[in-house]
Amino acid sequence: MTKKSTGAGPTRATAALTKANIDFTVHEFEHDQLAESYGLEAAYALEVPPAQVFKTLVVEVDGELVAAIVPVDRRLRMKALAAAVGGRKAVLAEADRAERATGYVLGGISPIGMKRHLPTVLDVSATELERIYVSGGRRGLELELAPPDLVAYAKARLAPIARRS
Repeated sequence: MTKKSTGAGPTRATAALTKANIDFTVHEFEHDQLAESYGLEAAYALEVPPAQVFKTLVVEVDGELVAAIVPVDRRLRMKALAAAVGGRKAVLAEADRAERATGYVLGGISPIGMKRHLPTVLDVSATELERIYVSGGRRGLELELAPPDLVAYAKARLAPIARRS
């Protein structure tokens, strides 16, 4: 069953999932402006394992933007991401470029409802879980959904792109 946010209204991400008739649950929490890690903050606030909460990073692979989705308790393996999309070199995109391309602010970048669809790679660890959490389009808003639904919506590739910190 799809649940709507009771907070500041829908985001592009929640609207996109609703339009696509994808089952999701909205989770809101009070975002701490001093939090060092938005993803770990979400895991603790929602009382779920950090391996179940995924962050979306915007990366330049050979100059082209790519969305990489990895658990918040792991680090993105840049070479593995580049290889997953047939590229050679990957570097984290500048914040302003990531925000312009996605339409979301850092800490709230969702792999769903981006202004511009980016090639997307989801870490294979997501397939071990029934449900995962991704940003809902703003800090303090997480969406819970099934990994196959995220893969289908985002047209994501699955690849081993994360490593333990």
